Amino acid sequence: MSVPEIITMGRVGVDVYPLQVGVSLREVETFGKYLGGSPTNVAVAAARLGRRAAVITRTGADPFGEFIHDALRSYGVDDRWVTAVPGLPTPVTFCEIRPPEDFPLYFYRWPKAPDLEIRPEELDTAAIRDADLFWATVTGLSQDPSRAAHEAAWRARGRRHPTVLDLDYRPMFWESREVAQKRVRAALAHVTVAVGNLDEVEVATGARDPYAAAKALLDAGVRLAVVKQGSGGVLGMTADEVVEVPPIPVEVVNGLGAGDAFGGALCHGLLAGLSLEAMLRAANAAGAIVAGRLACAPAMPTWEEIEAVLADAR
Repeated sequence: MSVPEIITMGRVGVDVYPLQVGVSLREVETFGKYLGGSPTNVAVAAARLGRRAAVITRTGADPFGEFIHDALRSYGVDDRWVTAVPGLPTPVTFCEIRPPEDFPLYFYRWPKAPDLEIRPEELDTAAIRDADLFWATVTGLSQDPSRAAHEAAWRARGRRHPTVLDLDYRPMFWESREVAQKRVRAALAHVTVAVGNLDEVEVATGARDPYAAAKALLDAGVRLAVVKQGSGGVLGMTADEVVEVPPIPVEVVNGLGAGDAFGGALCHGLLAGLSLEAMLRAANAAGAIVAGRLACAPAMPTWEEIEAVLADAR
């Protein structure tokens, strides 16, 4: 079996989204069930753009775990490294949809999420080494054995570019901000691309100013720093180039999957050899498209849809 172009690693689950917008979960009556988990959705987004993508993660040995396999295959994502953990339930995440900016999340990942049981000895390190791009998130560093598995994966990569760290900091997964900061800063030595919003780059670097944070990420050893600024657009910085692109206006339905769509388009742009500006504009467009749709995984755009949005923006 051939090695995928893109391998992502980390969180997975089932997203349960209300079909009533602007209503508290206390009052919601009907829900939709979708594939979830940031690195998993990034793999889906990349596959939608024509890339051969796979995800390394673990589920419960339950019907929701079987649903995850079904969903991944339906989106064209390789599920060979998705395995079950007996005794732990597949995580479920609920959200409330209150456009344009309020989307509270409720994670059910107890007693422990199976995706934090990824083990170093079970990794296909040759595939991780040989993949064109490897993507992981900081959530996987919050507990062992997942943390050790991520470190083993990075050792196998040897900082081959692009090795991406999504700074996806979720405080509810960590014992403290200080512990997260320590782990993230150590991880930066193993990756070549770092991506995060203002809160996340502040955890990683201590700086909230986007230019200062991007410079600090470069100083930590990455080759490309991407800082998402919401309504302020996106900043990309390398040792030789600084690019800032504006946001694309959109009527927000659900903002939760926008970052994953951005990530999938960023992966595609890195492998396609796009210029930094073209890559960030495409990623912005992908995020805007998904923000205007209800779900995450099913909402990921095609390249033709991204080009259409870019054409309209011009």
